[in-house]
Amino acid sequence: MKKYYPEGILTESQENEDIINSAEKLEEAQRNGQIVEAYAVVCDKDHNLIVDLPCMKGIIPRIDGAAGIEDGSVRDIALISRVSKPVCFKVSDIIKDKSGKPDYALLSRRAAQEECYQNYISLLRPGDIIDAKVTHIEKFGCFVDIGCGIPSLIPVDSISVSRISDPADRFNIYQNIKAIVKTTEQTGRFPRINLTHKELLGTWLENASVFHAGETVTGIIRSVENYGVFVELAPNLAGLAENRYNVHAGQTASVFIKALIPDKMKVKLVIADATEREIKNRDIKYYISDNHIDYWRYSTENSNKVIETYFTDFTET
Repeated sequence: MKKYYPEGILTESQENEDIINSAEKLEEAQRNGQIVEAYAVVCDKDHNLIVDLPCMKGIIPRIDGAAGIEDGSVRDIALISRVSKPVCFKVSDIIKDKSGKPDYALLSRRAAQEECYQNYISLLRPGDIIDAKVTHIEKFGCFVDIGCGIPSLIPVDSISVSRISDPADRFNIYQNIKAIVKTTEQTGRFPRINLTHKELLGTWLENASVFHAGETVTGIIRSVENYGVFVELAPNLAGLAENRYNVHAGQTASVFIKALIPDKMKVKLVIADATEREIKNRDIKYYISDNHIDYWRYSTENSNKVIETYFTDFTET
């Protein structure tokens, strides 16, 4: 399967830099049907994107700005929001002036996306582990680019086992992450890919093995309930501490680990102190290095509570 990257990855390559700086190499990219990237600098009143090509002016006509613009399934905001950001494209034509010198290039982001759909997105199956880039965050989930600017969503409850109130608690804009294809839907001309992320962050045992009873460690208070305080030790591991006066969600806490109980998947904690010091999102540790999984079980073997995901029959319990 050919590799297609989220927008912004190719701009970092020397090959891409060489192409956008040379009219000859841009013409070669046109002949080869190669996907190239550059920064969109203007969206004009007709919603054509003007692209920064050092060797000549680049124009992506509105109709070629994204797959779905033509039939209305994608709104023009998708074009406006690309200004000052990298866009992928294929070279449609190079227009020359009266003297025969290259004047400007007609580009098509739609053509790059349609190729990505055909050769990559349409071939994805539940359980495939793919690259993604965070593009924007809403309370209900995190939108990511899964290739050539094609968007998908990771719902907030699929980001990690440890519950968060906002995806910004876990991700940063433009962060490169991994995700797992949960389901695929054929909703018109192009398939829609639904994603999950929590399965990559390890099982209860994998996360708990890093911690030991008797240690005092750093955690993040995620919620305060009548019966105790939930403190996150890792994205897929949280414990319950006894109530403590004047603590609230979002605080950083030093917590003493009283016990780890695998059969009940419980971590008993005591809050030693809590501060307003903000912890930046930690680097994500992924526990799965394969390109595909069919099944994942978070729960320990003897636990009465079963948390698992089946990717073959698309069901989750």
